[in-house]
Amino acid sequence: MEILQQRSTTAQVWEAAEEFIRLFHREDRGAGDPRARLAAVRAELAETGTYRHTLEELVHGARVAWRNSNRCIGRLYWNSLRVRDRRELTEGDEIAAECFGHLREATNGGRIRPTITVFAPDAPDRPGPLIWSEQLVRYAGYGDHHSVTVGDARNAPLTEALLRLGWNGGAGTPFDLLPLVVQGVDDKPRWFETPSDAVLEVPIAHPEDEGWGADWGLRWHAVPAISNMCLEIGGIHYPAAPFNGWYMGTEIGARNLADTDRYNLLPAVARRLGLDTSSDRSLWKDRALVELNRAVLHSFDRAGVTIADHHSESRRFLSHLAREERKGRDVGADWSWIVPPISGAATPVFHRTYEDRRSSTAYVHHPGAQERAQGRDLV
Repeated sequence: MEILQQRSTTAQVWEAAEEFIRLFHREDRGAGDPRARLAAVRAELAETGTYRHTLEELVHGARVAWRNSNRCIGRLYWNSLRVRDRRELTEGDEIAAECFGHLREATNGGRIRPTITVFAPDAPDRPGPLIWSEQLVRYAGYGDHHSVTVGDARNAPLTEALLRLGWNGGAGTPFDLLPLVVQGVDDKPRWFETPSDAVLEVPIAHPEDEGWGADWGLRWHAVPAISNMCLEIGGIHYPAAPFNGWYMGTEIGARNLADTDRYNLLPAVARRLGLDTSSDRSLWKDRALVELNRAVLHSFDRAGVTIADHHSESRRFLSHLAREERKGRDVGADWSWIVPPISGAATPVFHRTYEDRRSSTAYVHHPGAQERAQGRDLV
């Protein structure tokens, strides 16, 4: 998941295309000899400056990009990714509607399905559409001071930009759904209200203290759908291609709800537990962090919503490594992302080293993606 430049020469596209087509034909037993397909791709490139993937190539490419995601611990399931081909869509309103459709299908009543929706690619004469929002589901952050924020502080700049752009805001709770920001081809970015029926949310309560939910109103959405990364397959860039797996509990309990620049809940959890917060040496943060993560796993399990725990997922990642090695494929990984944010040394992925190698078939952040996610230059 690197930050890469967007423009490629025809020669660079051909080099990446040849690598991918050969990979596809090698891994898909029914694809046959790649020579005829390579000749067709080369001719299409020479005539138009680009080429179009077959549906089979698109599906395999999206799955291989997940397989190549160095920061993802959940890659054991890469070949189960459901691919929604929406390459004919370029307009903002159509893309927004399909994004909400993606959420409904991926949610699947709580049995989360790994899913990607692929919209129109970049073309030599025009860029493809963009989704400015970092994820399809994000919560608003209200407040004009860095220490006074209601909601998700990470999204305060985007929330402010949307309010200036005409969004009326939500009810002012810590969990107001933000609109989705989409930029169609030959269009300016526009916001689209997120329909509540497209978002499954899980109330968060502690297994020994149900009052957490009632007193704090804690909840989190079920589907983590990344939407501001570009899918690159064989030299072709799909800048709008939202994708999701399912949550690992620590993403919510150790990051989203716990980080000081997000919901910063550890002090409140510690007070609720009656912990001594006068000194870091009491390890009150560590104890509060574990209990918050227990609450997340308990709540998702109680709601019947798919979620992984970091111990199980770490073991599964090692199974993924072993499976890929048996197939003669090298697996790249970023240690700082693979090791869970709590109890790292208690998981088997901690005690290994990895090579952070990149591939030409991958999900990447293009220049400006992070700034767009914060609403910079939106107004």
